[in-house]
Amino acid sequence: QVALLFLSSETRSDLPRGPTPEQVASSLRRWLPSAALPVAFTLIVLVYVGSRPGGRASACVLRAGGGERYAETRRSAHPGGVAGWDIMNVTKGGLVIFTANSTPSGRELARRIAERLGVELGKVQVYQEANRETRVQIQESVRGKDVFIIQTVSRDVNSTIMELLIMVYACRTSCARSITGVVPYFPYSKQCKMRKRGSVVSKLLASMMCKAGLTHLIAMDLHQKEIQGFFDVPVDNLRASPFLLQYIQEEIPDYRNAVIVAKSPASAKRAQSFAERLRLGIAVIHGEAQDAESDLVDGRHSPPALKSVAAIHPGLEIPLLIPKEKPPITVVGDVGGRIAIIVDDIIDDVVSFVASAETLKERGAYKIFVMATHGILSSDAPRLIEESAIDEVVVTNTVPHEIQKLRCPKIKTVDISMILSEAIRRIHNGESMSYLFRNIGVDD
Repeated sequence: QVALLFLSSETRSDLPRGPTPEQVASSLRRWLPSAALPVAFTLIVLVYVGSRPGGRASACVLRAGGGERYAETRRSAHPGGVAGWDIMNVTKGGLVIFTANSTPSGRELARRIAERLGVELGKVQVYQEANRETRVQIQESVRGKDVFIIQTVSRDVNSTIMELLIMVYACRTSCARSITGVVPYFPYSKQCKMRKRGSVVSKLLASMMCKAGLTHLIAMDLHQKEIQGFFDVPVDNLRASPFLLQYIQEEIPDYRNAVIVAKSPASAKRAQSFAERLRLGIAVIHGEAQDAESDLVDGRHSPPALKSVAAIHPGLEIPLLIPKEKPPITVVGDVGGRIAIIVDDIIDDVVSFVASAETLKERGAYKIFVMATHGILSSDAPRLIEESAIDEVVVTNTVPHEIQKLRCPKIKTVDISMILSEAIRRIHNGESMSYLFRNIGVDD
């Protein structure tokens, strides 16, 4: 996009008045906020001095892509001034946005991001052959460019990962300057801790991405913030909570009569963050329901075999950790006559959410909302939600769930393409990312 600003100054040839191009550029910097400009933007200021033949024309080319701006002054001695100008196209380029999804629903978020940035999606073909192998064909040059690959996780998680890895490697071998993966929901994020004799799959996936050629990762609400340490490249873990908080304030008229609920003690910190920002109370559900983050599932250290017990010296007996036993389900906090808003980062299997909603209904809550960043909604989740005491489920579009919405009208979607497009713009222009992390504490 190019804007042309023409300034004319009638003056004596020996003593020109009016602004110089450099002065115009300096003034423009004060009232052109970088956040309001698209990635590719060129402002050409022409200052024409003198109305008689032999007058002078000056031009200031202010390239505004955000962080990188410069003023370039050229002067023409052509009679009549501006007529002799040869304006070069200095629009900032070098940005390519691809989507690695082979499904139409997965490409929707990428389309929204590209539309906000004012660019077209890069030309690429991603498909599966008859033998289920993934094939990627990039159909334009990426040499020396900043490549952003947007990948949303579909039902076939493993195919989604392979699509991303193959595209990253293809861009790397095509000499892209940088390759940033935009993966709003990071797959296998729940497998970020050792369970029994399993493995930390999140670490494995991070290593695979770095090995393929990824130079930067943009994610949103990682299941555990420590996943950032699994990567050898910079990771920006964006937050969706501002969008969910805005939804509460705008779409729930009597939200002042609400209480933020954590469906287990493990999610109490997230609930506390919402409650403090909305100036609301907090409640925690504790009891019966098995917690996936519990130490009970960590059985790596099995007891020794029976035949080896006798070999242990009696004086070296090690005390065993007493096993946990959850009390009957209880609600810590008052929810009677209030709106209950259950918050979490992921909604996948909704059985625990449905059970929590039933408990809150028994305790007197008259309306129940469930809010989360990632709405995976696997298996029979839409039917269970529709038949439950839950009034509304609010998730973002980090994961495509259009089919689930058709089956369950209670599911609502909040668009987060705005923050992802702003992150891409700032990274491409070399700007600070701190604006996107304002007021975010260590525990958020």
